[in-house]
Amino acid sequence: MPTRLLVTGGAGFVGANLAVALAARHPDWEVTAFDNLSRRGSELNLPRLREAGVRFAHGDVRVLDDLLEPGEVDAVVECSAEPSVMAGVDGSPSYLVETNLLGAYHCLELARRHGAQLVFLSTSRVYPVGALEALRWVEEDTRFAWTDAQELEGASGAGIAEDFPLEGARSLYGTTKLAAELLIAEYRETYGLKAVVDRCGVIAGPWQMGKVDQGVFTYWMLAHVLGRPLRYIGYGGSGKQVRDLLHVEDLLDLIDEQLGAPAAWDGRTFNVGGGRPVSLSLLETTALCRELTGREVPVEATTETRAGDIRLYLSDCARLFEHTVWRPRRDARAVLEDILTWITENERAVASALS
Repeated sequence: MPTRLLVTGGAGFVGANLAVALAARHPDWEVTAFDNLSRRGSELNLPRLREAGVRFAHGDVRVLDDLLEPGEVDAVVECSAEPSVMAGVDGSPSYLVETNLLGAYHCLELARRHGAQLVFLSTSRVYPVGALEALRWVEEDTRFAWTDAQELEGASGAGIAEDFPLEGARSLYGTTKLAAELLIAEYRETYGLKAVVDRCGVIAGPWQMGKVDQGVFTYWMLAHVLGRPLRYIGYGGSGKQVRDLLHVEDLLDLIDEQLGAPAAWDGRTFNVGGGRPVSLSLLETTALCRELTGREVPVEATTETRAGDIRLYLSDCARLFEHTVWRPRRDARAVLEDILTWITENERAVASALS
């Protein structure tokens, strides 16, 4: 059980929520949030961290000395990342690669030097775009859906399992996270590092500064609250593309369990998401946002599909469910309700941060 915990990306959406909640659950722990504050809105989390008794360390995972500065640690939760799939497409990929891959290497070095456990937040984007797009699908009234009959291993109507083939391109973001997973495997084998990899789908909830290419469900709710127009992009402009989603508090419950039993989770890689039961299409998200807010915003349709986009993604978490009694406890409606409550209570600060 860790007493000194470092959360990288600790002022970001996932990292700050984890740091605040873990400090509250474990008052005997020393929790440090490490962040470079590069993302707009991360500054809003600093008062939350202070109030929770979380130490804040300003630094950059791309600089090893910065990461070593906070001192001895017993566990590291690696939440730092440039999470945008579109990052690096229109310009230099250097920040993306250095943050996600060099940063992961530095976290591994920190854990190795201190004999600390590593919980690594990876992504469903490690699965290749071409293979996902080639799966058999059907069009339903409000969404696309995969069929159960698939030729590729690890694919079914329930979603994508961990043994889905990894050959092919997946975006620079997904590639850096997969490369980091490989580094983790080598550090475990070479240095005896204890580590677990969580391949997360879409994580959503309060304090997420939603953008069109990252945090889509929060972005959709923000648009309805603030009266901003939206667009269905690609796939004929139907809005039927689907993602599963997981409330950040549900993710917290899982990570808390992993931190409490390093040996039981060591060397494992799991898909972590809402799966088909907790999933939404954009069309369904629009209807739910309209219902919850009582507001309607214009939604345009762009038929052209962007490079690297995928029709749908669902996490098949069967392997995880065989390993633990943990299950997502909040459905899609509850996630959006919590997001709406947070926006309503902090509308002026949120709007300012995203303007």
